[in-house]
Amino acid sequence: MTDVADAERLIAARIPTTGTTIRDLDDAVGAVLRQAIRAERDQPPFDRVTMDGIAIDFSDWENGIREFEVAGTQAAGDAALDFHGAGRCIEIMTGAMLPAGANCIIPVERTSRSNDSIRVDGDAVVEKLQFIHPRGSDRLAGSELLAPGIRLGPPEVAVLASAGCAEIEVSPLPRVAVISTGDELVDVDEPIADHQIRSSNDRAIEASLKQHRVATVTRSRLRDERDVMLSAIRELHEQNDVLILSGGVSMGQYDFVPSVLEELGVELVFHRIEQRPGRPMWFGMSSDDKAVFALPGNPVSTMVCLQRYVLPALKQMLGLESDVAEIVRLSADVEFTADLAYFLPVVVTWTDDGNGIAEPRPTNTSGDFVSLAGTDGFVELPRGTDLYTAGTPARLFRW
Repeated sequence: MTDVADAERLIAARIPTTGTTIRDLDDAVGAVLRQAIRAERDQPPFDRVTMDGIAIDFSDWENGIREFEVAGTQAAGDAALDFHGAGRCIEIMTGAMLPAGANCIIPVERTSRSNDSIRVDGDAVVEKLQFIHPRGSDRLAGSELLAPGIRLGPPEVAVLASAGCAEIEVSPLPRVAVISTGDELVDVDEPIADHQIRSSNDRAIEASLKQHRVATVTRSRLRDERDVMLSAIRELHEQNDVLILSGGVSMGQYDFVPSVLEELGVELVFHRIEQRPGRPMWFGMSSDDKAVFALPGNPVSTMVCLQRYVLPALKQMLGLESDVAEIVRLSADVEFTADLAYFLPVVVTWTDDGNGIAEPRPTNTSGDFVSLAGTDGFVELPRGTDLYTAGTPARLFRW
């Protein structure tokens, strides 16, 4: 069997990166950037005024002038005015370009106007270059504003707009087929018999992939009939970039998935991981470089394996930067005697000083998916000990 860290490494070493596509800026939110974005101009592109008031030459203030003749008014978006001669000023608005010859802004609140002159309060604090955002002080023209591998949100879209990027290069979402196997499964709106259960794994997987914006998804449900399974999986493999199966990967009489995948030419990378839940997980790569994840059918196992292995792989495909590990501490002692890594559902609270505290919420069995409702995710407790004491740090994987 494979250790957790080895499984993670084996997947990462084989996952290909998607190609790129061009998307309009209007449709960019949520996409993963695949090009470096550089400043079109200096930022700000001119000496920018940051306060309504008057623009003056600071040497006038140093020479004792406190009343200024108004030489003009300049709003944001106007070309810079110019003024010559001592004792003159320009009425100026926030966001405007600094007038030629000016090097100081005095706030309007510290002034009073009489006809065509403005007097500054005697106790006003006035300094050279005050309330001026210097040209290029944020970024210089040609400097990198955004690096490839980031998810585009509102701040990034604003940066793209400022750089004049009407179209951008991003990752296309991979097409993922989610396949549930099992004769016992019926859909949410179908009649159900006493010996059947409603199919929930496929919908949970789809919900997670949509929530994390890592794929376009189709769902299929297959009976435990080897020939039917072989034909359907072959077709889904041809039509999609990734397959995620749920169920049929253990060693039971009707667990056909491993042998079907082998017959389809999918090369096994590993089968079974030293963990609980989710030990029977299967991973392989097809001859045309498509990833195939076969997850255990028990719902808790499915969700744990999806979050721990499949989502990071899909993010890698998109070229997305790796998630920063989030570390929390157990709120209580946890006993676990099996020599396996333990994935424990938790609810996270926060102390006043900002530390995350993970309250254990163990499920009744790996089939007890109802207990996952209301949890924040699970922590990974590494193998090698039987007791994890309160305060033990652990990595959190959020749903």
